[in-house]
Amino acid sequence: MIASGVDRFEKSFPKRFYKLKTGLLIHPASVNKKLTHTKDILLKSKKIKVTALFGPQHGIFGDTQDNMIEWEGFIDKDTGLPVYSLYGKTRKPTFEMLKNIDILIIDLQDIGARYYTFVWTMALCMEACEEAGVPLIILDRVNPIGGHSVEGPVLKREFSSFVGIHPLPIRHGMTIGELALYFKDRFYPKLDLTVITLKGWRRNQWFDETGLPWVMPSPNIPTLQTAVVYPGMCLLEGTILSEGRGTTRPFEIFGAPFIDPEKLIKKLKDFRLKGVFFRPLYFTPTFNKFSGELCGGAQIHVIDREKFKPFKTAVAILLAICELYPNVNLWRQPPYEYEFEKLPFDILVGSDKLRKDIEKGIQLKDIELWWKKEALEFEKIRNQYLLYD
Repeated sequence: MIASGVDRFEKSFPKRFYKLKTGLLIHPASVNKKLTHTKDILLKSKKIKVTALFGPQHGIFGDTQDNMIEWEGFIDKDTGLPVYSLYGKTRKPTFEMLKNIDILIIDLQDIGARYYTFVWTMALCMEACEEAGVPLIILDRVNPIGGHSVEGPVLKREFSSFVGIHPLPIRHGMTIGELALYFKDRFYPKLDLTVITLKGWRRNQWFDETGLPWVMPSPNIPTLQTAVVYPGMCLLEGTILSEGRGTTRPFEIFGAPFIDPEKLIKKLKDFRLKGVFFRPLYFTPTFNKFSGELCGGAQIHVIDREKFKPFKTAVAILLAICELYPNVNLWRQPPYEYEFEKLPFDILVGSDKLRKDIEKGIQLKDIELWWKKEALEFEKIRNQYLLYD
């Protein structure tokens, strides 16, 4: 049986931190293998004293449904502890938030894509803890889409934002603990960092092969299948196209009112994409883009997840739509995730090169060459921080 960091907390927690006042950064998916929440486990532990709670995007209870909805801190009614928002007035813990804790423990379920913001909340906590001299402990969790595949362009510094602060490919193939080791070594060298590792996980294991219970890490990642397509389909957030928010299959369903599903499917077949089938459909989102409007589009059915390349698939979709509807300006305008100047699509990609290549109508195989090269170069760096075989 695979054990997450929280399952190993009691046996693996360093003695030098015993009895210290602890801040805890958690969300709904912070559970052990028996679905007991990390908050309850650590409140009962005699090894620490939890004195403050912190929550990332979507809130500590996952109750802010849509993206880019801020939330403010409050007092937890069950414990009387302060709950600090790291997706409101600040995304980085302030000195005031940290002054009454001796250590900060993070237990967040990432989903393996650079633009999923929880790892950047972690990075900002690392920065704040380094500055304040507060030790940081990561309770590691599996990468639900596996730790064996890397895909997509690597973030360029000038395109840093809250959907990518440090250089990473889109699908990074690392656990949150491995990412923390990389961030510390390259960006926060003075941070006192401890990673309580997983036990029993192999890099090529998907979440449904772990025996661990799935809990939605955020409202629009309801299933593992959503997480599988997310490293590509989140790109559509940077366009005017619906990425399926407001439907029961976010990121698996996509489209817009001007799209003819049958024409789109026919065009997508030309790309000969592996491991995926596109089913034409119509849908009406209940919120977000095109709320209440009938949209044409498709549903992605992943039929072989080892062959499926989510980022390449999303780029193929955009190339197809640009060719079918050349007079449509696909690019969403800022602001987006606290960026007010650069195009949302560019900060999601981590550069403006992909957008410009799509606009020029460059063939998919030629576009893929440059991001493949970037991903391969990053793997040399990544290999230094991997904790699991």
